[in-house]
Amino acid sequence: MKEKNNLIQRNNIVRASIMGANDGIISIAGIVIGVSGATSHIGTILLAGFAGTLAGTVSMAMGEYVSVSSQRDAQEKIVQEQKIALANDYQKEFDFVYEKYSSVGISKELAHTATDEMMKKDALATTVRERHGFTIGQELSAKGAAIASMISFPTGALLPMLAISLIPKSWSAMATFFAVLVALGFTGYAAAYLNGADKKHATFRNIVAGILTMVVTYLVGLIFKQGGL
Repeated sequence: MKEKNNLIQRNNIVRASIMGANDGIISIAGIVIGVSGATSHIGTILLAGFAGTLAGTVSMAMGEYVSVSSQRDAQEKIVQEQKIALANDYQKEFDFVYEKYSSVGISKELAHTATDEMMKKDALATTVRERHGFTIGQELSAKGAAIASMISFPTGALLPMLAISLIPKSWSAMATFFAVLVALGFTGYAAAYLNGADKKHATFRNIVAGILTMVVTYLVGLIFKQGGL
């Protein structure tokens, strides 16, 4: 149980890290590409990127903390409600588990035996798992997810910041554009791998999101430049 819980915690931190890096890449790429459409002054571009990185880092970390904490609070509430349900009508909870097992093709005798053994061992854990789909004691770490996001967002933001500042001005925006797409392809694939989703679809979707973000912000920057704003 302890090893399984540690694995879940690690997966949660990896998920937060990948999503933080992905958001850092796409958000700051949108900012620096957009500002580069309005001005070629590298100081202005980097200042905007730095401000976006600072705001995004805090936002991602707090967002992860609040999200995971809310999920944990909801699970704790469910556990308390399930305790009351067992105290008020144990047989009803027993029947729910039994009927659930019976409905998936298990013989009635085997379903009853399995339900009886698990309910005797830990009725609360059994009913929480079968009714609500999570295991008691495997709550996610809000602090771990927040710290992972706090580190990964600025790490991801480094790519567009470095690309736009180190590559010659004449083609820095285009080079940054393609560098970001490669990075987004990697994070999209990694996220899909971790979640067991379709890797091609997730990678393509992430790249398209990056293209739209950078194209739209660049066009907005050009509008500001043409308008003399």
